[in-house]
Amino acid sequence: MPAALGVVPARFASTRFPGKPLAPILGKPMIQWVWESARKARSLDRLIIATDDRRILEAAVAFGAEAMMTSPSHPSGTDRVAEVAALFDHPVVVNIQGDEPLLPPGALDRLVEAFENPDVEAASLYSKVADLSRQADPDIVKVAADAKGNALYFSRAPIPSGAADYFGQHLGVYGYRREFLFRFRGWPASRLEKAERLEQLRILENGFAIRMVEVDRPTLSVDTPRDIIGVEKILAERNDG
Repeated sequence: MPAALGVVPARFASTRFPGKPLAPILGKPMIQWVWESARKARSLDRLIIATDDRRILEAAVAFGAEAMMTSPSHPSGTDRVAEVAALFDHPVVVNIQGDEPLLPPGALDRLVEAFENPDVEAASLYSKVADLSRQADPDIVKVAADAKGNALYFSRAPIPSGAADYFGQHLGVYGYRREFLFRFRGWPASRLEKAERLEQLRILENGFAIRMVEVDRPTLSVDTPRDIIGVEKILAERNDG
């Protein structure tokens, strides 16, 4: 398995949920839940929280994480990840979203394992969801993949239209070969990326593939304060079990 650098980008400012990384979940900030789970992944050689806010940095250091201050001018988490990746020489870089407190460490291992195939430049996670009532939710990003497991398209709209069995729910965690990450970052925002507000479409529009790695079940990401309730319920059930 290639040596991988895990980076958790975390910014304080958010239109929908200011201060989200520090939002308390069962007595711990959300970013701590993400870090504690990710550090259990056997594939990550190093794990760093990358932030532009001193409050997040201080909280991360307090619970024992390695953390770095990054530029406040980055337009996306990918740019923040790339700034950190440039300081190291790990061949694979994993962008771990800071709003995924339920992401299992095994999913990160499967993502990194995809890079054992030398043809894979970028990879991401998805899960098959049988509850088709959720397919219309624009906050759930859908993905359709080809027979080789590469993404055909990502959308906030229901794809495929008329699905009767399941749809693919994209989980916003990415792996990149180090040099490909820098290439991707340097491309201008693409037409479909702007239309869907999905950065990964820039890769497809430039003619490159994203290998989709299936995980057993979707996670519950935190987009709004209301999502905290659902996450706490799941974590409480795990602790009771």
